Amino acid sequence: MNNTIEQFAANNKTNLQAVEALATQAYANFEKLTELNLASTKAVLADSFSHAQQVLGAKDAQQLAALQSGLLKPLTENSTAYAQHVQSIFGGTGSDFTKSVEAKTAEMQKAFADMLANVTKGAPAGTESAVAAFTGAFAAGQNALESAQVSAKKAMEVAQSNFAAATKQTVDAVKKASKVA
Repeated sequence: MNNTIEQFAANNKTNLQAVEALATQAYANFEKLTELNLASTKAVLADSFSHAQQVLGAKDAQQLAALQSGLLKPLTENSTAYAQHVQSIFGGTGSDFTKSVEAKTAEMQKAFADMLANVTKGAPAGTESAVAAFTGAFAAGQNALESAQVSAKKAMEVAQSNFAAATKQTVDAVKKASKVA
């Protein structure tokens, strides 16, 4: 029984270290996002004031119209670049988090299965059917968890694929619209 307690304590220590690593990674990505937001805000302010200066210096309506139509392209390109950068920050985090959770889940499942095997070896006579039912429920729970992980992984891949496709379509549309203008 002492071995089971030691295994439980060791697993908890390992899990705490994993959570600490994930929290550190999440904080680092939060810092990256904050830096990106500050840089983007600074660039938008500079572009806005520059554009306002150009508009105020326009000599006629044709020059004013050209300035206004020329504003859309860089704005859209910057917005697309920002979205791609945010995706790269969170895409890497999501991938790291998923890998870590999958690894820890597998470790925990194995540790629990080992602990269950040790406990069931010493089960009193006559409890075989209860032990078999509990073991079956545990196996069913593991299968359900694995199915949920596969579904979540597929959903994440589809979402990332859709985001990439939407970003590409936006960039293409802006390029096409700026050629027309």
